[in-house]
Amino acid sequence: MSDKALKDLFRGALLAGLDETFENVRGMYLDKGTSLFETLATISAEEASRPVSANCASIAAQVEHVRFYIDVLLRFMRGERPEVDWDEIWRTVREVTPEEWTASQARLRESYNKVRELATNFDNWEAENAIGGALALLMHNAYHLGEIRQALCTVKSRS
Repeated sequence: MSDKALKDLFRGALLAGLDETFENVRGMYLDKGTSLFETLATISAEEASRPVSANCASIAAQVEHVRFYIDVLLRFMRGERPEVDWDEIWRTVREVTPEEWTASQARLRESYNKVRELATNFDNWEAENAIGGALALLMHNAYHLGEIRQALCTVKSRS
């Protein structure tokens, strides 16, 4: 198989995984209706604001963290090396108003669209950490989707 064919195969698999995680369940690993954006559409600002427990973050914080992770990854892919405070969101994001919750989801969608565009047009998979970064993107966001879906068991039961 040629290098181009391998790159195209990897790109296709990456985009399919991103699509499944964020928007459109294909049955790769999720059940119908459980992608991130489908899940978030079922959550009110009040529910998103509730911490899962005294030691756990809210769903609103989870969403902001996913968005932040994507934005940092995009900066690294552009060659930047930003200093990052990974704990800031966990310390600062608490309750959200309905408007803030809507804005948070819109920011996440914007970041997701940017990373999809990058993955669609990216061609330097031989670069150091390119494939690892792409896999980390999938794994990280799938993990937080699971965290959010698990949190729903707690926050929806208190509605």
